[in-house]
Amino acid sequence: MAKRLFVGSLSFGTTNDSLKDAFAQAGTVVSAQVIIDKMNGRSKGFGFVEMGTDEEATAAIDMWNGKDLDGRSIVVNEARPMAERPPRPRGGFGGGRDRGSRQYGDR
Repeated sequence: MAKRLFVGSLSFGTTNDSLKDAFAQAGTVVSAQVIIDKMNGRSKGFGFVEMGTDEEATAAIDMWNGKDLDGRSIVVNEARPMAERPPRPRGGFGGGRDRGSRQYGDR
């Protein structure tokens, strides 16, 4: 069964392909994804690699955790499920402020 790994402290130059190629040294890479910021299109500095087996995942952690990839010392560990977060407040721009009357005759 495949095991998903978290990879942190990635260089902004690391791509999906370079991440996959690096982790392929430890075994079969099912998928490799660098997480991209939707607003600016740049890497967020972390990603996920899915290895083919638990043994390959352990080998990848041993091989890469604390090691240099693209000029950065990366962090590699088993990915945990995303924790539930409270819902974000709606609105924005300081919503809820009373701005007084909006009638045309009031000036």
